[in-house]
Amino acid sequence: PHLAALVLARGGSKGIPLKNIKLLAGVPLIGWVLRAAIDAGVFHSIWVSTDHDEIEKVAKQFGAKVHRRSPEVSQDSSTSLEAITEFLNHHHEVDIVGNIQATSPCLHPSDLIKVADLIQKEGFDSVFSVVRRHQFRWSEVKKGDNKMTEPQNLNPAKRYRRQDWPGELYENGSFYFAKRHLIEKGYLQGGKMAYYEMRAEHSVDIDIDIDWPIAEQRVLSFGYFGKEPLKEVRLLVCSIDGCLTNGRIYVTEDHKEMVSYDYRDIVGIDLLKKRGIQVRLISDRECSKTLSAMQLGCVAKVSVTNKLQVLKDWQEDMGLSWKEVAYLGNEESDVECLKQAGMSGVPADACAAAQKAAGYICKSRGGCGAVREFAEHIFLLLEKVNSARKQ
Repeated sequence: PHLAALVLARGGSKGIPLKNIKLLAGVPLIGWVLRAAIDAGVFHSIWVSTDHDEIEKVAKQFGAKVHRRSPEVSQDSSTSLEAITEFLNHHHEVDIVGNIQATSPCLHPSDLIKVADLIQKEGFDSVFSVVRRHQFRWSEVKKGDNKMTEPQNLNPAKRYRRQDWPGELYENGSFYFAKRHLIEKGYLQGGKMAYYEMRAEHSVDIDIDIDWPIAEQRVLSFGYFGKEPLKEVRLLVCSIDGCLTNGRIYVTEDHKEMVSYDYRDIVGIDLLKKRGIQVRLISDRECSKTLSAMQLGCVAKVSVTNKLQVLKDWQEDMGLSWKEVAYLGNEESDVECLKQAGMSGVPADACAAAQKAAGYICKSRGGCGAVREFAEHIFLLLEKVNSARKQ
């Protein structure tokens, strides 16, 4: 049976404009679930259903196919079931739909693999995600009613300790898998049903703007970053023009060049060095005098025609794996380096090709704190590496 992953990503989010492609920890929100779906390796096709050009562009960057949904199922009042049904009407090859929520950025491929087995090998018609919660519920009393609240799932005279109570299962909205015949009858849950219990730390659902900073910390701690485990970064290579500087060159009347840089970026470089991370600089043009004036104390290579070759030479000389190399670039000449490095980033104003190749897109522009921001991102991921080692 053809199992298709389907992410519904309407452009008209009321709470957070274009929420589905807003950057979360340097990655478009939808990118986190698409990465997990692709690496799970269980789907015959992976789709994003959208009505928005920018969402379509991001979806394709992450390797998904795009179904352009009609205006009729793109309204505020439109339901997920209506959008899924429309998708099936256009894709008769699909037998099972795995509807994955774009707002669940801590989803892991291992979850999707196990769910695919439940529906393909064990014969369930529908499988949905739940999370276990230890919360006591009370009945609601409307204002003005002369009533007392009543306990729903506890005896107040004998309150359970958490360790003595298994808790309850709640839908967390991460995914809903269902077979075609069930959806065509108007159901996402029905027939032979099963739930899949997700780990609490992976159960993150972004709904309102205040969730965003909390979700970023959760995704940095518990998100899925790729098939290979993260490693300690030993080398950061940074493109000079457009990353360390804003890319502008000022020329005086006596033909001297001047550039500007942000002191925050210099602090970022110093912090990296203190953590034992070497910082090296690279440029397409001859800028030796500029570097000398900046007094950064970093190894640098200028007038470079092949940045990837220089990066490979440095990596081999230091005896590093690619997972131990980070790269910050912003132009098409940086694209191959961004793809090769274990950790890659670009400033907010990097070219489209560089943004597509990067794993992290800074909120800061080049020459305006992007190096410092990327350094802090590296530090957060290193905390994740150290935490994994302790476990």
